[in-house]
Amino acid sequence: MSIIAENIYKTFSMPHEHTVLNNISLTIEDGELLSIFGESGSGKSTLLYILASLDPEFKGKLYIDQENIAIMPRKRVNQLRNKKIGFVYQFHHLLHEFTVIQNIMLPALKQGSKNWEETRNKAISILEEMDLKSYQDKPIYELSGGQQQRIAIARALINDPQHIIADEPTGSLDLKNTKVIFSILKEIAEQRKKTVIIATHNATIYNNTHRAIEMIDGSLRL
Repeated sequence: MSIIAENIYKTFSMPHEHTVLNNISLTIEDGELLSIFGESGSGKSTLLYILASLDPEFKGKLYIDQENIAIMPRKRVNQLRNKKIGFVYQFHHLLHEFTVIQNIMLPALKQGSKNWEETRNKAISILEEMDLKSYQDKPIYELSGGQQQRIAIARALINDPQHIIADEPTGSLDLKNTKVIFSILKEIAEQRKKTVIIATHNATIYNNTHRAIEMIDGSLRL
């Protein structure tokens, strides 16, 4: 069970053609806490979107738990992603018109593997683990930035995916909340034995992961 990228290339054509990812090959094992670090524009986010199967426009092979998603129909890719991958954005992408618990439940209800009551109970359990149960019925906009990002992680966990991929999850947070978010992600890898991949420019984070890989101009320095 792992994520394996083989010879991944990504090219953008606007405003002119240029290569964003250049021959990326990488294996990430279950339970590994991996950070990918580098300057803005180095290709970190582009790589994470591909690893999370959010961007289908690339050349190469990408195996998620031994299935090559590069040759899958898009509908099947979406089903696999909803089941096996939880994604955490830098800016949480929570829906302000919904409550905390509704935001967390959405991916599970979309997947349809559990009924409403089972999904709600699972969401409450995750909120308890993050010490946010008392906020379950509050609107998102009443929470602080750090709390919102914890809710985004809870949403990523609701389908119990094996892989959590986080794109600059602390990029907009202060030092205190950065430590909280990283502690949660580290616990997910080390206690839950899930793969956690973090794109970051924060040295405190990438110096404390199991493995840190630098990205420079679309290439990995292994």
